[in-house]
Amino acid sequence: MTRLAMSRRHGLRLLAAAAVLAVAPAARAADFAGKTIEWVIPFSVGGGSDVWARFFAPLLAEQLPGRPTVVVKNVPGGGSITGANQFQTRARPDGLTILGTSGSTQFPYLLDDPRVKYQYKDWSTVLASPTGGVVYVNPDLGVKGPGDIARLRGREMKYGSQGATSLDLVPLLAFELLELDVKPVFGMKGRGDGRLAFERGEAAIDYQTSSAYLRNVVPLVKAGKAVPLFSWGVLDDSGAFVRDPTFPDLPHFIEFYEQATGKTPSGIAFAAFKAFNTAGFAVQKGVFLPKGTPADIVAAYARAFQAVVDAPGFKEKAGDEIGVYRQATGAAAQKMLDVALAIDGEAKGWVKKWLTEKHGVKFEN
Repeated sequence: MTRLAMSRRHGLRLLAAAAVLAVAPAARAADFAGKTIEWVIPFSVGGGSDVWARFFAPLLAEQLPGRPTVVVKNVPGGGSITGANQFQTRARPDGLTILGTSGSTQFPYLLDDPRVKYQYKDWSTVLASPTGGVVYVNPDLGVKGPGDIARLRGREMKYGSQGATSLDLVPLLAFELLELDVKPVFGMKGRGDGRLAFERGEAAIDYQTSSAYLRNVVPLVKAGKAVPLFSWGVLDDSGAFVRDPTFPDLPHFIEFYEQATGKTPSGIAFAAFKAFNTAGFAVQKGVFLPKGTPADIVAAYARAFQAVVDAPGFKEKAGDEIGVYRQATGAAAQKMLDVALAIDGEAKGWVKKWLTEKHGVKFEN
């Protein structure tokens, strides 16, 4: 064989190898045809996270490669710690199990709760969903707005709570700032259980995240069985609280506080409230894949969620179901989560001390 022929053959081999490499990514691309994906929600049925996941699940199924079936699996307990721990230890990195979390999952993590076995740094973030929330009361209390705050002061009110270190930390701090005598009844498996306690008359004050409020509480308001007081508000680009776009007719917490007390909130307690409100609502819900998930699967989920939020009519559907909030996917979602998990040390220290003194929460040194 001549040197020229050998050179040509070698060149053909290189071209063949390059062709194999060129198609390799496509061959390895994620495909979920015929598969069932389990979306773990570590809360009970009917709460904000459950409503949010069930809204997104069919939309996600349509956009993932192969159009798999996406089913929501509720694993309540421990203010979401139980389900998140199980995901950390049991979920396989094959793209067939995803986790949806809430601020109730982030708070124990931030507060060094010894029950927490999960690590956000191990997971890949593919969606970050801001949300809001609304506090409402029993109409029998005779309160319709901040001008009636005196009717609440000095009056013991029960509140169905998942736990002091869950997302309920935000309303508990708000009640503290307003100097209300709210007695939390801990042990609720989800915010949906808190709402049911309110409906049964076992609790006089409650709050729900936007999705659950829109679906389950607005009918109560229309029927005269609940009176909304305020939303948590959202942060604008300068970091200031403004009204929640989903509830533009409701004052946000700071507005309500100022009208009720005639003062502007300040001090370490308010700094703590603002910090945890940001962590609990600005990036309140997220979708994660477990440690070790291949890059092509992570990318497939990020693209699918981006396609969901870019689809015609999504904003209208979302506005009716989960509220009008900007969704982040892929790298943008990961960046938002990193910001949300960066809590000021002084605020964190004050909250831990307050939780111990007020609610008997014990922290390891």
